[in-house]
Amino acid sequence: MDVWEKMYEAAKQEYHPEEVSPFITAHHVVAAVEAENGEIYTGFCIEGASGVMNLCAERVAVLDMYKHSGQTVVKKIIAFRTTPPNGPDRGMPCGACREFLLQLDEKNKDTEIMYDYENRKTYRLEELVPHWWGYRRYREAEKNQ
Repeated sequence: MDVWEKMYEAAKQEYHPEEVSPFITAHHVVAAVEAENGEIYTGFCIEGASGVMNLCAERVAVLDMYKHSGQTVVKKIIAFRTTPPNGPDRGMPCGACREFLLQLDEKNKDTEIMYDYENRKTYRLEELVPHWWGYRRYREAEKNQ
């Protein structure tokens, strides 16, 4: 079993769509991340009727990683609903998740994002956000250390 299969199986355990209240739904999108040290963490989407309180499965998995380990570098991500991603536009993190990953650690530009599970094809986050505004701030912070 390769790491992608381990991640898929771990995230799949989180998939059980439910209504938390008349306003909140959860567990209808799930994700797993592999941390820099190889540990796997999972998360699930939780969405509110107002839209501003939504948390994507990817961010919840990364927050779980950070909470339990203090790590900020994500090596790999897989996200899906009922089946693993199976095409170039599948399993892609939203803009807020992309931004969060890049702000969390500059190394996350190299995070592999699964888009074709069967053929083990991925994008690097930097491919999805090629001209990110924050690299300059990382350079400035390095100069000031």
